[in-house]
Amino acid sequence: MTEQRSTRGLPLEDICVVEIGHSLAAPYAGIILAHLGARVVKIENAAQGDYARGWGPPFIDGASALFHAMNHGKESISADFGDPACARSIRDFIVENADVVLQNLRPGNLDRYGLGAQDLTELCPSLVYCNLGAFGATGPLRNKPGYDPLVQAYSGMMSIVGHADDAPSRVPVSINDMGTGMWAVIGVLAALRDKGRDDPERGRIVDVSLYETALAWMTVPLSDCLAGGPEPTRIGSGSPNIVPYQVFDCTDGAILVAAGNDTLYRRLCNVMDLPSLADDPRFSTNGDRVLNRKVLIPLLEARFAQKPAGDWLNALEAGSIPCGPLQTVDRVVTNEQTASLDILRRTPDGRTTTVALPVSFDGRRPPLPGNTPGLGEHNHLLIRTPAHDRADDLLRQESD
Repeated sequence: MTEQRSTRGLPLEDICVVEIGHSLAAPYAGIILAHLGARVVKIENAAQGDYARGWGPPFIDGASALFHAMNHGKESISADFGDPACARSIRDFIVENADVVLQNLRPGNLDRYGLGAQDLTELCPSLVYCNLGAFGATGPLRNKPGYDPLVQAYSGMMSIVGHADDAPSRVPVSINDMGTGMWAVIGVLAALRDKGRDDPERGRIVDVSLYETALAWMTVPLSDCLAGGPEPTRIGSGSPNIVPYQVFDCTDGAILVAAGNDTLYRRLCNVMDLPSLADDPRFSTNGDRVLNRKVLIPLLEARFAQKPAGDWLNALEAGSIPCGPLQTVDRVVTNEQTASLDILRRTPDGRTTTVALPVSFDGRRPPLPGNTPGLGEHNHLLIRTPAHDRADDLLRQESD
């Protein structure tokens, strides 16, 4: 059985969430809420479970490491929505127990089984029901399915990732899936607070989507475009609005330098022994440097290429210039700063190490909410036995 931790003292310890979700967006919202203390009951397809169970290798005890990362500490019920009795049991469980429902199935899918937002909020007016969609609740693409890379392409995000001559590439983490999960949590928490403040019997229907999340990530490029700025181009690790603000190659590695204002730029020129660049009118202000990026960056690249990364980092840090090494993932895992944050945690059964909540309360980070459930491990939550029926009969007789 899945061992669950105590939620005492956590902000959402009295909240029950039903997650009818798969892949990443809804499960990520669910795991955030679980880390905050909520009880999260995950409803999975009876035939194969959440698709993400197979998204590996690596695998841990038959399920992908990705699935463990997104679903530890939850309870799992396997369901066949096409079975009216099963759908009815899930509906009853939600009405009797849930404060929040998260769902990211295709639009209209759950409506066929009486599990959509309108049906459930009519049965349970205090329910907060959150739809996590692909392209939004309105518009010509409202019923179109979507995955993270598709939305990265459609939102313009993919057009600005990489270097000028690269083939199109995606941000190599599911930034829109996970971002949508975060917006779902923000919306749910706002709805829960609103319900408690104004009317404890009034819930909300919250809608978020991958495309809206992508547009939010694209706030600066879109705003630049709306202001009449130039068409954004691929500039690798650099920023379209700040120069120099990117990775530079050294003799034995690469470092990121973030000279985010004019004072830092002049300090950088001093540390690099390039006084002429500090005084050059083409580079006097950040706006000048952005316009003359193609002139300035090669000059800085040539200078950085003359020394090892460690030498540059020491000199830049001594000059109070923001900088850091370009680390690989394996180095991040063993990094002293990572370790000091105690953010990489093991589940109680020791099977999985993953990232804990990136939030602390009074200096304490919430622990992982528990182990990863097996598919349908908690089906007993929906099963009515003859003993249950006999107990109900006794209660009715006593009340009569």
